[in-house]
Amino acid sequence: MDDAAPLNRYQLAELGSLLAEPARTAMLLALVDGTARPAGELAQLAGITPATASAHLRRLVDGGLLAACAQGRHRYYRLADDRVAAMLESLSLARAAAPRALPTKADAQLRRARSCYRHLAGALGVAFCTTLLQRDWLQTGSRGLFLRPDGAAALSASGLELAETPLYGRSCLDWTERRMHLGGPLGVMLTAAMLQAGWLRRLPRGRALQPSAGGLRQLGLLGVPID
Repeated sequence: MDDAAPLNRYQLAELGSLLAEPARTAMLLALVDGTARPAGELAQLAGITPATASAHLRRLVDGGLLAACAQGRHRYYRLADDRVAAMLESLSLARAAAPRALPTKADAQLRRARSCYRHLAGALGVAFCTTLLQRDWLQTGSRGLFLRPDGAAALSASGLELAETPLYGRSCLDWTERRMHLGGPLGVMLTAAMLQAGWLRRLPRGRALQPSAGGLRQLGLLGVPID
């Protein structure tokens, strides 16, 4: 996907055609967590044959939604970048139907905290981003959102190991909360640091992330409202 110019009507129609096939959307949604998966696994997840999956994957790569890389005898597929994940999440906001209560424990976990590409989303992701902005630790620059030195120092003091190289992020409209969470490379780095510190852990299946008691305590000390 290219930020240089808005999509024209033909490009938008092509994007719509890529998303109109349920098997293709199933494979895209399986990759929203930022993983890379082989064609055979994606075919199984989409409920189609490997030959059919190969044709669909080729279209998605040609359309700029997926990227492919070879590792040994296998080709692995991932989303082209986090903007594709943000687009897939934001499309849910366009539905006319009013939001309904999430009925299952799995849905509640997904709404509370989940991975969007590789950054923290859900209620916890929104609350974290809001706190960084309110404390003036996160600011907007010419390249996007960046973490100010005092913000980086506070997060490091709380136990997160942060990269020394300045990274920039972007706001990402949250699918369930209808508010912004932090995406882009900065969001990915901060989420990876939380996972490494044990504040979050990945559940065996799906995109839900489980906050630990210690992680919630540290986030609360940083000023993040914890429900």
